Amino acid sequence: MNQVIALFKESAEIKIRFAEENAARIDEVVDVIVAVLGKGGKILLFGNGGSAADAQHIAAEFVNRYLLERNPLPAIALTTDTSIITSIGNDISFDDIFYRQILALGSPGDIAWGITTSGRSRNIIRGLEAARDKGLITLSLTGKDGGEAASFPDYNLHVACSTTPRVQETHLTIAHVICELVEKKLAKQ
Repeated sequence: MNQVIALFKESAEIKIRFAEENAARIDEVVDVIVAVLGKGGKILLFGNGGSAADAQHIAAEFVNRYLLERNPLPAIALTTDTSIITSIGNDISFDDIFYRQILALGSPGDIAWGITTSGRSRNIIRGLEAARDKGLITLSLTGKDGGEAASFPDYNLHVACSTTPRVQETHLTIAHVICELVEKKLAKQ
């Protein structure tokens, strides 16, 4: 039982430390998302493994609803079309599975939201590069030391922790906080 409590405390402490250090940055990201959605833009989300699942989860929160009854918001998880992912991976390179989707689906002023616990996932970096080059607003959620994925996006929310599960838990909390605050701000408009 002590181990269970210790793991919950560790997760909570990492989240609290992140929130204390990044609350203003999250508010800034929320304002950017609200502005983009208000202008008819969309959010393109992507990640690998657990982060791919998080991308899908976050997209669902925007498209369906989070807490409030509201109109659906345009968000697409680039991790869901197995035919696109496997054809690009097979014919070109796994590194380009998000790069090519961003080029095809992204428009200037949209948001490209990459999620990587290591900050070193080549396909996430390539997707963010494509977004930057095409004029999308770039947002990354990173962990560990941030890696290259933390070095150039317009907005980076970095969880300074080396334990992948704790980073992923914090990423999901960050995403939920963003969803809730976006909904509340849109409801006031």
